[in-house]
Amino acid sequence: MSSGNRSVLVVGGTRGIGLSTALAFARTGARCILTHRWGSADEVHLRNLFVQQSSSAPDIVEANAGDEHDTLTTLENIKKNHDSIDSLVCCVSFAQVVQDINDYKKRSFLNSIAYSAWPMVDYTLGVRKVFGQYPRHVIGLSSDGPDRYIPGYDFVAASKAVLETLARYLAQRLQSEGTQINIVRAGLVDTESLRATVGVDRVDALRDENPYAFTSADEIAEGIVGLCSGAFNALSGQVIRLDHGRSFDPINFR
Repeated sequence: MSSGNRSVLVVGGTRGIGLSTALAFARTGARCILTHRWGSADEVHLRNLFVQQSSSAPDIVEANAGDEHDTLTTLENIKKNHDSIDSLVCCVSFAQVVQDINDYKKRSFLNSIAYSAWPMVDYTLGVRKVFGQYPRHVIGLSSDGPDRYIPGYDFVAASKAVLETLARYLAQRLQSEGTQINIVRAGLVDTESLRATVGVDRVDALRDENPYAFTSADEIAEGIVGLCSGAFNALSGQVIRLDHGRSFDPINFR
């Protein structure tokens, strides 16, 4: 599968599934642009990862995914080196971990949506405004949180439910533009984010109890690349589970 000289923007692409996705796209020959929060990434180390797999080094951009003005500024800077954004993958997610009912604050909830659901919309519309056309493919990254209880995931799960709903409606509205928008619901992936949310001990215990419950970040990444390959252009407005079919496996985080 070759992406030629296509430009791929991975929002939140410097760690976890986002980084694996960028590396997977780069292996197909795509030119990758990664965004990250200020000071949250070692850019030298990241570029070396691409060089080690004989891929072109990515453009790495600091950005505040929750700020509309900053999103447009980021895209305008990207345009200096790229004529278009062919694929947009939104992996950014940030929300307060909820320990108990006292953490239920409206501001925290709205911030979760602003950073975990709205960036997909903001960047999709921003690409049109800055580059003159929408991306051909847009992928948002979700999780099982809306359908399965995960401790501390209250606001993350709520924002993912919003993300999935917006993707379906946005896909309808941009159908005439030739843009496919889909959501990938990743199965359990052992990332820093999961460990920070549910706790290291709980993740390790689950891995000991059921090592087959996890999907790797690389497997999720390859699925995302496939959805943007052109082979699935009839697929749009869908929420696609990538979890080895283990949605019904029992999970005990308690």
